[in-house]
Amino acid sequence: MDAFLRKIAITPSPISKSSSAARRLVFGLDATMSRQPTWDLACTLQAAMFEEAAALGGLEVQLVYYRGPSECRASRWTPDAIKLAALMGRVGCQGGPTQLARMIRHVEDEAARAPVGAFVFVGDAMEEGIDAVCAAAGQLALRGVPAFMFQEGSDSAVTTAYREVARLTGGAWARFDAGAAGELRNLLRAAAAYAAGGAEALTRLARQPGGAAAAGRLVASMRGGQ
Repeated sequence: MDAFLRKIAITPSPISKSSSAARRLVFGLDATMSRQPTWDLACTLQAAMFEEAAALGGLEVQLVYYRGPSECRASRWTPDAIKLAALMGRVGCQGGPTQLARMIRHVEDEAARAPVGAFVFVGDAMEEGIDAVCAAAGQLALRGVPAFMFQEGSDSAVTTAYREVARLTGGAWARFDAGAAGELRNLLRAAAAYAAGGAEALTRLARQPGGAAAAGRLVASMRGGQ
């Protein structure tokens, strides 16, 4: 892990330390019916991202989710964890197809307006053409936005798609399950650290108690250790 951290420490970060506008993260969620059993867990764990961002000097977050036949909504940008938690609490899961390509295109549009430090996504399904998803990811890569793809479950098609999105954008992929709340919390903290402060922030997190494993997993994934 130390070797991976040394590699990323000398790799130029997409984050501009002089620009507060770059301290922005899009947090995407699959809110289709298959996520219902863990939706409340996701609502709780997202607070860990804001806690880490606060320790790093703040991070603006936009919540985006898709559900139902064609609904895909985005919140306003805000640094207020309480407001986003309340918004998530009002969202219920609905049956419908995945809309990952549409969500990625939305993130690319946001990055075209102002820098976005990272795209974090939590989901468990993949029901659309992988070519369309990868095409959208390629455009996101041109904007310099890494995608951190967190997969619930072990569906092989989902794994293939999520890992490819992470690879194309220079981000990371990781799997968790409903019983691994602590693991997902630490992975989200690591993603927030990278979005807010780049490689240096991720390295600092790795030195903290409980942060080393998650930071090491993301670094390994970002450097090709998927």
